[in-house]
Amino acid sequence: MTDPRRRIPRTDSVLADPRLTKAAEVLGRDLVKSAVVEAQHRARAGEIAPEDVADAADAALSGRPCAASSLRPVLNATGVVVHTNLGRAPLSQAAVEAVRGAAGHTDVEFDLATGARGTRGQGALTALADAVPQAGAAHVVNNNAAALVLCAMALAPGKEIVLSRGELVEIGDGFRIPELLASTGARLREVGTTNRTSVTDYAEAIGPDTGFVLKVHPSNFLVTGFTSAASVAELAALDVPVVVDIGSGLLTPHPLLPDEPDATSALRDGAALVTASGDKLLGGPQAGLVLGEPSLVQRVRRHPAARAMRVDKLTLAALEATLRGPRPPVVAALEADVTQLAARAERMAGALADRGVDARAVSSAAAVGGGGAPGVELPSAAVALPEEYADALRSGNPAVVGRVERGRCLLDLRTLDAENDHTVVTAVLDAVGTVVAGAGRPAADTAGARAGEDVPPCTS
Repeated sequence: MTDPRRRIPRTDSVLADPRLTKAAEVLGRDLVKSAVVEAQHRARAGEIAPEDVADAADAALSGRPCAASSLRPVLNATGVVVHTNLGRAPLSQAAVEAVRGAAGHTDVEFDLATGARGTRGQGALTALADAVPQAGAAHVVNNNAAALVLCAMALAPGKEIVLSRGELVEIGDGFRIPELLASTGARLREVGTTNRTSVTDYAEAIGPDTGFVLKVHPSNFLVTGFTSAASVAELAALDVPVVVDIGSGLLTPHPLLPDEPDATSALRDGAALVTASGDKLLGGPQAGLVLGEPSLVQRVRRHPAARAMRVDKLTLAALEATLRGPRPPVVAALEADVTQLAARAERMAGALADRGVDARAVSSAAAVGGGGAPGVELPSAAVALPEEYADALRSGNPAVVGRVERGRCLLDLRTLDAENDHTVVTAVLDAVGTVVAGAGRPAADTAGARAGEDVPPCTS
């Protein structure tokens, strides 16, 4: 009698299965091959029939992410518009298309008209110049910390950087501005106190060793009460370069954020250089922007370290499309109409309540996040669920991340695009089984949603 194990198909024949061929195009051949080999091992152990090897490999791959990258898409229902842990600004569709178009060979540093080398990322630089006319020149690096470090290396090598003690801030992941600047070889000259620093404090510290005066926006905290700070205009009158780190990437004033510094105003008030992030309130890819006087921007651009901080073609493409294209998601979320958010919450909560889910529409307060506009609350609306849904939704597919507040899981709609409302309702219904199993209760009648039955769309 023939040993059944001899009937196990060869690896190459299994890989030729159309399902696995398609999976290899997305996940890569090595990953698909490992699933096939594992299925063959199971067949040899008698766990599955030899003819089921391709089916088993396909089933194993179905639980994998739908791309070769391990990064999983997440629906942001936290109410934090610029959520650092979720990748900060989601790109606009225009930026996504620009990245896709730039994925192959491009003219990123090539002049198609002359056939000679061209200025790297000229389109993005021109778009920045158009967005901030007060900036005589612009340079782009990989993040705002890099922009600030490069300014220190180019303008204050072995010299002093004068800054207020109230602006010695710590940014994300434990990195601190003073340590960041000291690592460049510049010396820090701290002036004033934590809560009050006057222009006189700066003036008395300026001398022959001063490279520049630095003003850092304390973007992730507030100091209130008996406080004062020198303005950019006051510092610009001291006859030394003033570098202003606005952080959040707001290029022009925004009526909803009157206290948030912006690049246009800082330059108009006399700043020599402004540094900012591209992936916060600007709503684009991660990038650091250096805007200001052409001669100083040129010194920054030509510093040897600038090559190590250079951005790639995908970032340049996404940045230009963000500046040129329609309103990006961050701005749309910031400017969302709270009445419309409330109406969406009512529809979603109603659709869930009809299926037996303890859901209700509530008012909420969203935040800008990402180290921008601390203390500013954005009126919003949310769908409130039992707290247990937070874990179940976060581990679902797609992953939906809300926030837990006062014993309820809130799905804040200010940070959730309306086109995803139906997806979130379905995700909640899919999570019911996990939630009730953990609580030891009978499940509500939601099996239809998990079996593919249509869920009423959350539209008006």
